[in-house]
Amino acid sequence: MSDTKNNWPLWEVFIRSKQGLGHKHVGSLHASDAEMAIGNARDVYTRRQEGVSIWVVPSESISASSPKDSEALFDPANDKVYRHPTFFVLPDEVNHM
Repeated sequence: MSDTKNNWPLWEVFIRSKQGLGHKHVGSLHASDAEMAIGNARDVYTRRQEGVSIWVVPSESISASSPKDSEALFDPANDKVYRHPTFFVLPDEVNHM
């Protein structure tokens, strides 16, 4: 039995709370299929009935960036002046920007 369970795929679990608009990653679990993963996620991560939606995604289907690539991915693009609207002249009527 334990050998079979060790071969089950790993699933990433995302829950949308009653107050939230987006799903948040809450953890991971092993399950034999998506239906079992949703049931287990409900039992493990929504015990206090705080969720309204559950997403489960096979971990092997998730692609992630590497921390070593963060500079190239997340630094501002200073060479793209259109991203910095400092050269626009605003009319006097628009004083709240």
